[in-house]
Amino acid sequence: MSTYLINHLRIPGDVPNEAGLSYLEEVEATVKPYGGRWLANGEVSVVEGAWPGLVVLMEFPDRAAVDRWYNSPEYQNILPLRVNNAISDLVLIDSLPDGYTVRGFAQQVRAAVQAASGSGR
Repeated sequence: MSTYLINHLRIPGDVPNEAGLSYLEEVEATVKPYGGRWLANGEVSVVEGAWPGLVVLMEFPDRAAVDRWYNSPEYQNILPLRVNNAISDLVLIDSLPDGYTVRGFAQQVRAAVQAASGSGR
């Protein structure tokens, strides 16, 4: 099951400084051994709410792969170049199982609520 990394990225002044550029030049080599790849990177079109900055969307083969990459000595070595020169909200989310539907999810929640309240008996 794929795991996606989403980075809500804000760069002060909107232009990466020298350290930020060094990070960009080095990060790709740290990702490849773990099967990571970029799916999207750039400005967003805001339809609702606010989203200042950019988004980075990456895919890894699974949660274990992204954890190994993030904690690898190679990535940890360059991580300060990003965190000290940009504002990031970094989140991970796993892909959905085959056959997932939002309706089915709602039905599962409804059944759990009913069971918890005792009205499902």
